[in-house]
Parts: sequence; structure tokens; C-alpha cells
Amino acid sequence: MPETWAVIDNGIVAEARDAHLPAPWWSFTKTILSAAALALVRDGVLALDEPLSDRPYTLRRLLQHRSGLANYGGFPAYHEAVARGDEPWPVPALLAHVDAYRLRYAPGEGWEYSNIGYLFVRQLIETKTGDNLDKALQKLVLRPLGINGAWVALKPADLEPALMGSARTYHPGWVYHGLLVGPVEEAAKLLVGLMTGDLLPPEMLEDMLTPFVLPGPVPDRPWKVPGYGLGVMTGETKDGQRVVGHTGGGPGSTIAVYRSLQGGSPRTAAVFRTSEDQAKTEEIAFEFLTG
Repeated sequence: MPETWAVIDNGIVAEARDAHLPAPWWSFTKTILSAAALALVRDGVLALDEPLSDRPYTLRRLLQHRSGLANYGGFPAYHEAVARGDEPWPVPALLAHVDAYRLRYAPGEGWEYSNIGYLFVRQLIETKTGDNLDKALQKLVLRPLGINGAWVALKPADLEPALMGSARTYHPGWVYHGLLVGPVEEAAKLLVGLMTGDLLPPEMLEDMLTPFVLPGPVPDRPWKVPGYGLGVMTGETKDGQRVVGHTGGGPGSTIAVYRSLQGGSPRTAAVFRTSEDQAKTEEIAFEFLTG
């Protein structure tokens, strides 16, 4: 069983174990980054479908991993440096290492998961708000959704309260788009609030949930028809559920935060495990959604 989990049904926590304990949210952070960027679109600060300044892609392409940018996750030297316990590279060094500005395909003509794309989303949010990432996310997303126990980890000391499994000395600076940490229960509550509240206008939420459908099923993962919206993974699971949320993983642990998109009172589940097996973490989360 997972180390911690929380299941929300009809707006209340129906099942939980140690869900008050903070854990790294890994790439579930992308969902919050997307929500923050869309909040800036809502407020007229950013545009979703206009090319960004001096860039050939739009914010929508960044949020949906369709910009043509590479992913440092596939770069061996990155993983070797993390494993050695090196200090994170400065951002310019990272971008030089992976030849980041050379597009791998024309924007909108392909799909490749890109942490670099979300680094650029982070930079947009910080530039447009004039705040650091933690302050910007607190103001744009976390506080409006009633999330009070999550924070952006910037240095190893920021991870000391968190469940980190075998990665106790991990430096969060290696997550270049930013790493949120918080109680697993609050991850579930955040997804409920984002999907059911009024943070984003209905048409913007619809944009967020409209997937670019990927070739499937995914080998060794519980997805039959996978897709990616704007900062969310969404599609059909191998047991026939339609879901939305995000999976995340890093050294020593994984998290899966998902909401059912069917039924009169859809469930939401957040599952954290001190294991790097993302498929099993997803399977457990999807099982919780069936009730």
C-alpha cells in the first residue's frame, strides 16, 4: 500500500492515511504552474495563443508540451550529476548542456514532454508578476483555492519536513520549473478546487481539459487512451475510467493526483509512495477513484 493517501468524495475526505504529512509533489507542480499561467491569461497579463516575445511558440504550446523544446529528463549527464549529489547547474548552463533553444520539431507539429518548457512557464510567471515562484503561486492559485500548507522548495533544508524516501539529500534546485511540497490531502483538495471552483472561467477550464491525444496505450502504464491538456494528464485508463490529474516522480518517490471525470459525484485521489514505480502509484490512485 502507499505511504500516504487521501480520497475526497462529495467534497469531504472519505479515506486517508497520514495525509497531513508533507511530500514532494514533483510534476503535479506543473498543474499548479499551468493554473497560475491561465490565471494571468484570465487577467489579461498573458495571452494563450499569441507567440511569445522572441519565441516561435505560444503559451498554449508550452503548457501542452507541443513547443518543440527538448526535455532535460532524457539527458544522461543531468541524471549523473543528480546521483553524485552535485549542486544544480545554473539555468544558462542547463540550457547550454541540452542545446535548449534548438527546437526538435516545429511548434504544434509534435509532442514531447518537456521540463524545459515548464521552466520557461515559471520564468514567464515570475517576470509578469515580479514575484518569486512561491509568492506568485501562493497569490494566484494556492490561497484562492484554500491551500495553506504547500510551499516551493528552493534548497535542501526546505525538504527536511517532507517524506523523501531514499533521497534525503536531494537538492530541489534540480527541478528547474519548481518543486511544490505539501500535504497529500492538500494536493487532492487543490485538484478538486481547480476542477469545481471559479478560479478559472469555464471556457479556460475547458481548454485545460481538452487533450492532445497521444498514441496509446502506454507500455507498462495503466493508460488506454492517454492525452495531455494544459498542465494535466487526461484520458482513459485501462479499466475504462476517464480521469484528469498528474503523475510525478523523482529520486526515491512518486505521487499521483487524479479526479474522475464521470459519475454524478466523482472522486479525487492523491497517492504518494516512496517508490519510483510510477505505474503502480497510478494504479492505486485509479483504484481509489472507483470507490
